[in-house]
Amino acid sequence: MPNHRLPLNTLPAFRAVARLSNLRAAAEELSLTHSAVSQQIKLLEEQLGFPLFDRRGRRIALNAAGAALLRAVEPALALLDDGMRAAAAAASGAEHRIRVTLLPSFAQRWLLPRMARWRERNPHIGIELFASQQIIDLKRDGFHAALRQGGGEWKGLVSERLIDSPLIAIGSPNAAHRLQGRDAKALADEPLLGSPGLWARWFELAGLRVRVNPVAAFNDAGLMLQAAEQGLGLALARELLAADAICDGKLVRLSPLSLPDDEAYAYWLVYPPDLRDWPPLVALRDWLREELTQSQDLVKTPPMPVR
Repeated sequence: MPNHRLPLNTLPAFRAVARLSNLRAAAEELSLTHSAVSQQIKLLEEQLGFPLFDRRGRRIALNAAGAALLRAVEPALALLDDGMRAAAAAASGAEHRIRVTLLPSFAQRWLLPRMARWRERNPHIGIELFASQQIIDLKRDGFHAALRQGGGEWKGLVSERLIDSPLIAIGSPNAAHRLQGRDAKALADEPLLGSPGLWARWFELAGLRVRVNPVAAFNDAGLMLQAAEQGLGLALARELLAADAICDGKLVRLSPLSLPDDEAYAYWLVYPPDLRDWPPLVALRDWLREELTQSQDLVKTPPMPVR
C-alpha cells in the first residue's frame, strides 16, 4: 500500500518542475542534473501512489492531483524559503544590509541624489541597489524589497503605495523662454519627446485636438529627461522624477496642466510579508515616505505661465 507521507526533500524539485513544465529547465534552476530531478519526481509519485504530471513527449505538465498538491505545499515552501534567507542573513551579518531592485529612472532621477541623506540617517544599514526594467523575482534572486510602478498587485508580496505622480509638460529654459506668454497650442509647434498617445491626451486636456508626431521616444524616463535638459524637445514626465531638475533650473514646468496619475503608474514599496517588521526595511520605508513628502513640496512652486 502506498505511503502517503511526503518525502520533503523532493518538494523543491516538484515545485520547480510544476512551474516550468520542463525537467531540464528545473534542473538548471536548482543546480541539479536532469537525472536527479527526474528521480526526485519519480520518488515522490511512488511514495504517494499516483502520478502528479502528464507526460507528452518531452513536455511535462501538472495533472489535477499535481495541481492540488502544489496549492497545498506552495505556502509552506515559501515560508521555508523565507526562514532560510533570514537565517543566512543573520549568520553572515547581512541582517543590516538591504538589497533593493528598482527602475533605472527612479534610481537615477530621484533616489541617488538622496543617498547621502540615507547614509547619514542610517550609517549602520548598508544598501545594495539593482536597477532594471524587468520585474525581478525577489525571493528567487535574493532581494529584500523593490520600488515599482504599477497596479500594486504582485502575488505573494506586500505592496505599500508610496506616491502618485502626474505627468507634467517640461522643457529646457531656452524652450520655456520661447514659449513665454504663448498658449498651449504653441507646444505643438515644438519638437516633442515621448509617447504620442500621452501627448494627445495632454492636448485634449488643454481643449485641443493636435496631430502628435514626437521626434524621439525612450524606454527609460531618465533618458527622456536628460534629452529635454539638453534642449532636444519638450517632454511629458513624472512630476516626481522632474522635481530636482526643476528646482535646479535645468528644466521648467511649462503649464499648470497635468495628466492625473492612475493605478498603472503609482510608485510602490514591495516586499515579502515576513520582512514587514525587519528593522532595515522599516528604516527604508520611513525614510522613503519622508523624502517623498519633501519632493512633493518641491514641485508646488507656480509653473511657467502658458495660457
